[in-house]
Amino acid sequence: METRPPLPPFTEETARQKVRLAEDGWNSRDAAKVSLAYTQDTKWRNRATFVNNRDEARVFLEAKWIRELEYRLIKELWAFTGNRIAVRYAYEWHDDSGNWFRSYGNENWEFDPSGLMQNRFASINDLPITEQDRKFRWPQGRRPDDHPGLSELGL
Repeated sequence: METRPPLPPFTEETARQKVRLAEDGWNSRDAAKVSLAYTQDTKWRNRATFVNNRDEARVFLEAKWIRELEYRLIKELWAFTGNRIAVRYAYEWHDDSGNWFRSYGNENWEFDPSGLMQNRFASINDLPITEQDRKFRWPQGRRPDDHPGLSELGL
């Protein structure tokens, strides 16, 4: 049986760990690896796109990171209880024409007993920004531990 610690029920500490692990995974932009954090029958709503299993999640992520270049993400715990976590987040990226965006969102997550995400509901808005307005400037990959989070950045 697949497990993905930390496992529910979550404490504040384990919920924060789960959020950071998710952030780190998505910042890797490795769709095959990231998709393993989800159940085989995971259900997503991401904007107006619906994902119905792990394979669809992987395909969705592959397409996302082809379209959203130089993607950098920060997630922050908003609330948790039992096997559910709510996060807020922002990510910066540019399209293939060099137009920069900061995307703001909220996600509601539900986990199975083995710590795999079975449901993910995301609401996201894109704000056009200039390259000079960027706040997420660490090298591609994991956000450094000393980089400010959303609250510290006033986001």
